[in-house]
Amino acid sequence: MEKSTSKAIETRNREIDWKTLFNKYATPILLVSLIVINVLFTPNFANVNTMWNILIQMTTILLTALGMTLVIASGGIDISVGSIMAISSIVTAKSLGFGVLQAIILGLLVSALCGLFIGFIIARFKIQPIIVTLPMMIGIRGIAQVINDSQLLNFNEPKLSFIGTYKLPGNIPIQMLIMIVVVGIVYFISNKMAFGRYVQAMGDNYKASRLTGINTFIITIGIYMISATLAGFAGIIETARLSAADANAIGKLMELDAIAAVAVGGTPMKGGRPNIIGTVFGVLIIQIITVAVNMNNIPFTYSLVLKAIVIILALWARRDK
Repeated sequence: MEKSTSKAIETRNREIDWKTLFNKYATPILLVSLIVINVLFTPNFANVNTMWNILIQMTTILLTALGMTLVIASGGIDISVGSIMAISSIVTAKSLGFGVLQAIILGLLVSALCGLFIGFIIARFKIQPIIVTLPMMIGIRGIAQVINDSQLLNFNEPKLSFIGTYKLPGNIPIQMLIMIVVVGIVYFISNKMAFGRYVQAMGDNYKASRLTGINTFIITIGIYMISATLAGFAGIIETARLSAADANAIGKLMELDAIAAVAVGGTPMKGGRPNIIGTVFGVLIIQIITVAVNMNNIPFTYSLVLKAIVIILALWARRDK
């Protein structure tokens, strides 16, 4: 009787260990699997230029996903990030007459103010984040479209295009340096600063964190300002790369990619510890899916279906038993 009981316990422990290992390494395993499959079956996928293109195109997703990681870790969600990219893009492009640096600062300032407003409404009136960010998603893009009458705005400004097209020694895109710096900053904020611990505490138990003395009002505003500023920066980089601003297209469906990357990356969707490195892997997975679809001449709409499936599988894999 004792032997059978001990065997049952050992079997259960092994099952728990397998589940723990799967939850811990599911994202890198999926990433490696996607790379191997595409190297074998997608023509020219292993080409160096393809790899650089993946890194260039993932920059905007990564920046928005890093901000989304903090938002989701706090127990919230922000579906306005794509529209914030659009308004930052058009404001920056329209302000180039004042100087490149001034235009970038103005674009980031407008983005931060959007985040401030969203965070204030959520924190002050205790409204569900999705209910706040849904109309903001519509309204902010509407304002961006009004600024230039929904027209494409082309420009020729080498100093701005620099941050979207410059190559470092070794033909390395400057976006690689930007991503490393921003990931490092967000990782430090979320793992080494009190702010990061407060974000996790709010995601774990909002009421308890407020009762323990955490200023949830200020932290909430700070979270959404960081998310909006990173989204605005993503919009500026995309604008610089294209040498054009289009409020109708820039950032469209970006919230889907950002949320998918965070979900795949392992940050709990109900709130909790932000997984910054996991988000980086998640962004790579989402971008590889997009590139693979394009390189295999599959309609773009199929990539949206695949991304939705990836989100569902990620949530299922990490569900509470």
